[in-house]
Amino acid sequence: MTTFADFHRRSIEERDTFWAEQARLIDWHTPPQQICDWSRPPFARWFEGGTTNLCHNAVDRHLALRAAQPALVAISSEIGTERSYTYEELHREVNAMAAALQSLGVVRGDRVLIYMPMIAEAVFAMLACVRLGALHTVVFGGFAPAALAARIDDAEPRVVVSADAGSRGGRVLAYKPLLDEALQRATRPPAQVLLVDRGLAPLPLQPGRDLLWSELRQAHADAVVPCEWVDATHPSYTLYTSGTTGRPKGVQRDTGGYAVALAASMRHIFDARGGQTFFCTSDIGWVVGHSYIVYGPLIAGMTTLVYEGLPVAAGATPDPAVWWRLVQRHGVTHMFSAPTAIRVLRRQDPEHLKRYDISSLRALWLAGEPLDEPTARWIQDALGVPVVDNYWQTESGWPIMTIANGVERSAGRIGSPGVPMYGYDLRLIDEATGQDLQGAGQKGVIAIEGPLPPGCMQTVWRDDERFVDTYWKSLPGRFVYNTFDWGVRDEDGYYFILGRTDDVINVAGHRLGTREIEEVLAGHAGVAEVAVVGVADAVKGQAALAVVVPRDAAAGGDPARAAALEAELLAHVGAQLGAIARPSRVVFVGLLPKTRSGKLLRRAIQAVCEGRDTGDLSTLEDPGALQQVREAVGRGLTKTL
Repeated sequence: MTTFADFHRRSIEERDTFWAEQARLIDWHTPPQQICDWSRPPFARWFEGGTTNLCHNAVDRHLALRAAQPALVAISSEIGTERSYTYEELHREVNAMAAALQSLGVVRGDRVLIYMPMIAEAVFAMLACVRLGALHTVVFGGFAPAALAARIDDAEPRVVVSADAGSRGGRVLAYKPLLDEALQRATRPPAQVLLVDRGLAPLPLQPGRDLLWSELRQAHADAVVPCEWVDATHPSYTLYTSGTTGRPKGVQRDTGGYAVALAASMRHIFDARGGQTFFCTSDIGWVVGHSYIVYGPLIAGMTTLVYEGLPVAAGATPDPAVWWRLVQRHGVTHMFSAPTAIRVLRRQDPEHLKRYDISSLRALWLAGEPLDEPTARWIQDALGVPVVDNYWQTESGWPIMTIANGVERSAGRIGSPGVPMYGYDLRLIDEATGQDLQGAGQKGVIAIEGPLPPGCMQTVWRDDERFVDTYWKSLPGRFVYNTFDWGVRDEDGYYFILGRTDDVINVAGHRLGTREIEEVLAGHAGVAEVAVVGVADAVKGQAALAVVVPRDAAAGGDPARAAALEAELLAHVGAQLGAIARPSRVVFVGLLPKTRSGKLLRRAIQAVCEGRDTGDLSTLEDPGALQQVREAVGRGLTKTL
């Protein structure tokens, strides 16, 4: 039996042989002539000479055996709709969308910007783009006009595909006014806009520019658009990293390497097979949605669920069991979510988890931010299935670290995202000296020796210099890919993430990772959620500030109880990490500012604490959350900082 250690070693030491084997998991129009061209570091060119198509691998190749199998199920708990598409029906819809885009002038190499809610048509548009050899640029639905305009100018799309509105938490968000303002701001707006009318908000059309999908779909209902066979190195899409300030930074992905990486990950990491069902609760605006809502499951011949809604479904009677109802209804075998979503569910009555039969579920994967131990133990006990942490980035496109249960089953370790995946030559590097750290328990920067494996970013869109300078030249004396994350490794090779290198707090000469303090606070029975940031301090350089959502909401609102809980939490950190790690203040709020995908906006919290501009907040889920932090921090800072 192959051990994962041997599997990983082969991927590094016998790189071309290993990835030639993985390349057989997808269809090629022309087989690759060279597996990896590493002649111009750090630009790796995977599967040179090969031609393929992402849409063919995700849809067309399954028609012979899976035409009648559900391919995509689009569900909205927001408006109470559900629609299933077989592979044959998905093929028909994608062809109609491709023909519609062709009629608007889209050809190979063009960009199409997709600004959509979580609906089936968003997936049709993505697949139609790669079918034509065009690049899609998905911008998170609801992005503010200024941020959207910047991405339009950077991508220069020929067409924008959008909708009248999305819905979130029972609130309709009209997209068209935001899009119209963005197009007015943009210096290079597209000539055409294709719109899906869901009937949720007014949809005024600009004559000559705006077209309705319903009309073009009818005109092209029976169209057959052949797949455009493109070079393996041909870009498939660009995706702008969340939280980018200044000029947008578009992660550029190839075609062949991405298809192979996802096909391999479905087999080796997720142990998934055709006919099973994958439910990823992310959004297609994020890389997780690209890889594990759209392309990964479909390449594997699975059924994939596209879900519009929250972990607790909105409505007159909120439903905290909506996800588990979907697991039962669709026989979900593989589920992928984020720790923040599980923390939301943890605040609900655990009886909700017992309302439905979830025996089909084989495992739950969690990613997006570090998974704290209390949350991991709670959901694992509640579901009775393995909970698998994993760590990756928009730039990587698939997990850098996790447990590859398709190669060798392992229980993993609570608090650790796992071990380096095949193809990733991971290193822990001393930030000051650039030297590799070999011993267990030493804190270093997580870096990757080149070449990056297939599926990772090719470069920054239209800016090779930025790609090199940002990712490959930031550690002294080393030409390695910098993840900008701190980590430690235990004696068995499991990694533990300590937070971003730019989130490290320097308190009176002591370097402390905010992640370490958050982990301790999250383990306290009185804490539901927590974010720790470093705030400038005239004496210490920086001081830690903890923003806490108490498990008992009343505890934060009553001054006496809040003071008592704060003292208890400070003592708890002191006992676990020592006095130097104790926050200067703990402030209490009802909710933390997050993106719609569940990531905490720590930098925005830090900016509020230091009286600075918060920058681009276009990904903020609830503006009221940041206002709560502003008010709570204002009260707290007058006392201490």
